[in-house]
This record gives sequence, C-alpha cells and structure tokens, in this order.
Amino acid sequence: MLGVGQKFPEFNLTATVSLDRKKAFQDLSLDSYKGKWKVVFFWPKDFTFVCPTEIAAFGKLNKDFADRDAVVLGASVDSEFVHLAWRENHAELKDLPFPMLADIKRELSAALGILDPAAGVSQRAVYIVDPDNIIRFVMVTDLSVGRNTQEVLRVLDALQTDELCPCNWNKGEETIHV
Repeated sequence: MLGVGQKFPEFNLTATVSLDRKKAFQDLSLDSYKGKWKVVFFWPKDFTFVCPTEIAAFGKLNKDFADRDAVVLGASVDSEFVHLAWRENHAELKDLPFPMLADIKRELSAALGILDPAAGVSQRAVYIVDPDNIIRFVMVTDLSVGRNTQEVLRVLDALQTDELCPCNWNKGEETIHV
C-alpha cells in the first residue's frame, strides 16, 4: 500500500458530478486539481449501509475542506452509472458537492494497494494529498467500520500549519516550538 511521503498515482476516471443526466458525468484526472490539497476517500460498494453515512458526512464538511483550499473526491469500484443511480435513490446523496470517481477497472485502487483481497473492492481508505501530489496522511479501516470525517479535517488543519502539532491538537491551538 502506498503511504506517507509517496506520490499519489496519476488517474483519469469518469466521475458522477450531477443529477442532471445531461451534465452527470465528467472525466477527471489528478491534473484537474493542480496546486490543490486533495482529500481522496474510497468506499467498498454503492448501495450498501456504512458507505452512505461516510459519503454524506464528507459532503456536510465539503465547505470546511474548500475553506482550506482542499477538494474532496470520493471513489469506489462501481461505475459512474451506478453512482448516479445511488445518488438518485438515496436522500442523503442527492446533493453531494463533490465528484464520485468510478474506478471500475480498479486501476487507482490497485496502484494505491487498497484492493481488498477477499472482497475484490476498494478498502475503506482516505488520503490527504498535498498540492505537490505527495501523500501526507493515510487511514484505512476495516470494511465494516466507518471513518471519522472530523479527524480527517483535523489532520488537514495540522498538516497545513507546517509545524509540529501535539496529540489531539485542534486548529487555533498552540503548536510545538522547538
């Protein structure tokens, strides 16, 4: 699995970006977000139970991430059409403010090393990637356990200070000065 300090892999994937069927899909790549912090998170499958709770939680924090010059990108191995159908049929996903990437060939998940060997789907992983496309944070949980989106935001805040941050540090608190 790729980890902290390594380059995030290049990708070119179709994403579901809207419920308007004429504008629903867009091809996106790493180059689409040059100079931006990126929060890229993966869920195992659409139309499941834990996944929409996380996706909705990232959606609710999207403005907070944007305020930090970060874009949120969600991804699974489902197609863009499955993403669209799920968004159309799940109340909490209708107004998502970020793209849902379709890693249908599993190329990005494989390049990251997060394909679950037993289930054949992306593991529940999240990456914080800096403007130079270097991975600065990785978290992977069991397929049955959702992530804490507030913790992802907290870590982004800490990384953006470019300083030493103590355990449980939160934005606005004193950093460590050596």
